Amino acid sequence: MQSQATSRILMIRPVRFGFNEQTAGSNAFQNIELAEQAQEVVQEEALREFDAMVQQLRALGLDILVYEDSPEPHTPDSIFPNNWVSFHASGTVVLYPMQAANRRLERRQDIIDDLSERFHVSRVIDLTHFEEEGKFLEGTGSLVLDRMNRVAFASISPRTHPDVLAEFSRQTGYRVVSFHSADATGKAVYHTNVMMCMAESCAVICLSAITDPDERLMVRQELEGLGKRVFDIALEQMAAFSGNMLLVSSGKGQKMLVMSTRAYGALTLKQIDQLNEYATLIHFGLFVIEQNSGGSARCMMTEIHLPRK
Repeated sequence: MQSQATSRILMIRPVRFGFNEQTAGSNAFQNIELAEQAQEVVQEEALREFDAMVQQLRALGLDILVYEDSPEPHTPDSIFPNNWVSFHASGTVVLYPMQAANRRLERRQDIIDDLSERFHVSRVIDLTHFEEEGKFLEGTGSLVLDRMNRVAFASISPRTHPDVLAEFSRQTGYRVVSFHSADATGKAVYHTNVMMCMAESCAVICLSAITDPDERLMVRQELEGLGKRVFDIALEQMAAFSGNMLLVSSGKGQKMLVMSTRAYGALTLKQIDQLNEYATLIHFGLFVIEQNSGGSARCMMTEIHLPRK
């Protein structure tokens, strides 16, 4: 059975990070008020947060592969590579269709080529042609994968289209569990991974964001049927990125749930104690990154499950 967590993580060091107007329409987590900050200040602060996170993850025993972004073309969200690519234990690489035109520029063949030198890549599934039809599936933002059981959970949104989900399922063999979710204002949750996190024996999810009672029950039953203990977080906690966690493993096999300090601070003491039974909770200050981009810790990390050569 494939492991859920890996110690190898791809991250992109930002060069011109900032508020992305092309994504703001569907991302309620972006803070338009902070867009007035000078680009240089935002970049400097985001870089500080990024470097501190990388340094601490490495100190915890993770193998962090950092690639530098380039000034041109301008890709303000390049810090979130999990939306354009995913790497699987079968040796499969999947490329995904992105909604925002400037996010499509984040895809980098040089990174895949470089990883191919160290890891076995048996095939590349390219779903990017769906962009021509206006249909999107933004990687492990749109998909929350139970890699152990090969089940993909996906909340339908402008960035997560059923047709692309069906093609992903057909080509990878993952069974898809799709549903609809919304935030406290009724706006569709833009990415599944801001309201849901998958671990080995548990799942963190904002069930109250799933608007249809039948879908809500179905998702809970699916998770419990997979042997997961369900940790149900509130809408307010989801808004603080408490659903945006990633399970990782140190080189020695220690399981850790990585999140932002804001996400950690929104959890109750009881939730923290109970989650610590499954994995050690690790958090990083990502305030500038979160406020300007509407993404958090999980979005910054692309798991590399490819087998080593």
